[in-house]
Amino acid sequence: MYPERLLEHFRNPRNVGELGPPAVAVEASNPACGDVLRLWARVERGVAVEVRYKVRGCTASIAAGSALTEWLRGKTREEIAAFGTEMIEEALGGLPAASKHAAGLCAEGVRALLAAW
Repeated sequence: MYPERLLEHFRNPRNVGELGPPAVAVEASNPACGDVLRLWARVERGVAVEVRYKVRGCTASIAAGSALTEWLRGKTREEIAAFGTEMIEEALGGLPAASKHAAGLCAEGVRALLAAW
């Protein structure tokens, strides 16, 4: 049902946890399915140098959060502003139609992160 890369991120999620101040902390949710993404980023000299996350949700959302943190790390605000859901789908090896909401949750988290940055 799920691509192997997605399952790898689910089984071995990267960057799980929280960051304390001065990290930026945001939350995004999907009211349709109830998934919640919490995202933290520590920014130095305009670059996201450390990123952490927590997800309460389905397999795809947990895996997507993991892939998102890997994608965000080392990016500038301008690079992050170019984020699209296809980046998460590509990182996970694709998302089944019923799980595309996971990439949308990540996009919502990125928008919140940019607003709080």
